Amino acid sequence: MDLALLRTFVTVHRAGSFTRAAALLGLSQPAVTSQIRTLERQLGRPLFLRQARGVTPTTIGDELAHKAAPHLDALVEIAETGLDDESSLRSLHLAGPPEFTAERALPALTELTGEDGQGFALRSSFGTAEEVLEGLAAGHHDLAISTARPRGALLTATALCDEEHVLVAAPGRAGQAGAEAARHAGAPALKDIPVIEVHESLPFVSRYWASVFDSRPTAPGTIIVPDLRAVLACAVAGAGLAVLPRYLCEAALERGDVIALHEPAVPPLRTYFLVVRTGTLAMPHIARAHEWLVRAAADWC
Repeated sequence: MDLALLRTFVTVHRAGSFTRAAALLGLSQPAVTSQIRTLERQLGRPLFLRQARGVTPTTIGDELAHKAAPHLDALVEIAETGLDDESSLRSLHLAGPPEFTAERALPALTELTGEDGQGFALRSSFGTAEEVLEGLAAGHHDLAISTARPRGALLTATALCDEEHVLVAAPGRAGQAGAEAARHAGAPALKDIPVIEVHESLPFVSRYWASVFDSRPTAPGTIIVPDLRAVLACAVAGAGLAVLPRYLCEAALERGDVIALHEPAVPPLRTYFLVVRTGTLAMPHIARAHEWLVRAAADWC
């Protein structure tokens, strides 16, 4: 079986589209379509179901991808690192949400970088759960941290840790609503405080309100900034209330820069997953980083 055909097949399987696969491979879409048809003729079975938007693998297609992808990844690894240049460091590509990756994962992995014979060069990128999982499936990353568990057999997810969400505001804002009233009355006492969020849809505040108050927030977002660290800075400055991961605002809570406006018996939680392409844990540098992060996560959340 032609390895070039298998490489094209795995790329299409990961990308979910002939068009996206062609862009990743630097080929024309007709060339990709032709290669997949050739492989299907060789196997005598269809590998994909063509749909209006992209393709869906058949059962045979999923099985072939599961078997072939790890070996192709290993061959690419050999081609990129070489066999003789032992002095060069392998690169580990990590993707995840900016705040958690910067505050938790990257500091932990820096201990594994260096030239001790087992270290690697570390590269990182940030994105949404959808973006990092798509990048991982397409082969752009080695590890991804995601708040969504991927489906299918192509990606393997390990629960990393749970983060607790806390409703906070600066002491002055808490005084505006009445701190004790806010803690006990909940949503009604908070309706006049401006909201600081990462998106117009108010994902953190809406999730908190639904989980704790069984309602929707009534105040619109006054400040929208796509980084939870900036959300915290605005809350400390007194701009309004925010829902933040406890790990991110713990120091500010201890200093009194912000206070918790509500203390539910069961706080909302969000789970982080550490995701790899199935089979790539056979690569020592990926396996080492994966194990290191799982062990470190026991002390995080």
